[in-house]
Amino acid sequence: MRIFALSDVHLEYRENAEWLFGLSRFDFQKDLLILAGDVSAKSELLEKALSFLKNCFQEVFFVPGNHDLWVRNRSNGNSLDKFQQILRLAEELGIHTRPWHLDAVSIMPLFAWYDYSFGEPSAELRHIWMDYAACQWPPDFNQRIITRTFLDLNEKHLADPGSFMISFSHFLPRIDLMPPYIPAHKQNLYPVLGTDLLNEQIKRLGSRIHVYGHSHVNRHVIMDRIAYINNAFGYPHEGRIAAKKLLCIHEMI
Repeated sequence: MRIFALSDVHLEYRENAEWLFGLSRFDFQKDLLILAGDVSAKSELLEKALSFLKNCFQEVFFVPGNHDLWVRNRSNGNSLDKFQQILRLAEELGIHTRPWHLDAVSIMPLFAWYDYSFGEPSAELRHIWMDYAACQWPPDFNQRIITRTFLDLNEKHLADPGSFMISFSHFLPRIDLMPPYIPAHKQNLYPVLGTDLLNEQIKRLGSRIHVYGHSHVNRHVIMDRIAYINNAFGYPHEGRIAAKKLLCIHEMI
């Protein structure tokens, strides 16, 4: 049994959708997939993708990303409402959004957001970052409250016993996961990449591997005895920073 990781497939792009829906329905029937968010802002496309992947893999694990929580029509509720709708959809499809345990491995989905612990956003970032317009939150919610709301959902599971612990999130748990070659003008995005509080939860879990997405920069680094892995598919033009294929992160004999 193999465990594969993937994130940020952004199926609004034709090339990305063709790749994902072109995956074999037979080659991965005994394998697991960790899907770390940002599938599509379109609910119907997200449902189609999750349903397809559940037919490809023995088990699929998922956390929503920020794009998945975009709401264009406010009459359908806010982003927290959409988050709950996605969790219900996942449950109906047999997709895991809660901890899952086998004798040899445990897989722990972790919800999060960004709280500016990686830096304060510039005026330019506040103007161009789509979440500020496309995500809708309850009155009086700010980024720190949003982050705490999602992190609190993880708390009751942090003491769950597990063997070989693999956790995953959409957002980054530490900013030093970003490689040093990132250009200065791209570092402007760092404030909206994640939160330090997430890494505290990962350490409490005793994770051996943590999969994350969001940055679109593929990485496999070991820090504090934890292997942090990003296998974002990314946008069509991001071939230099994304391998654009499934990545096996663990194998059980």
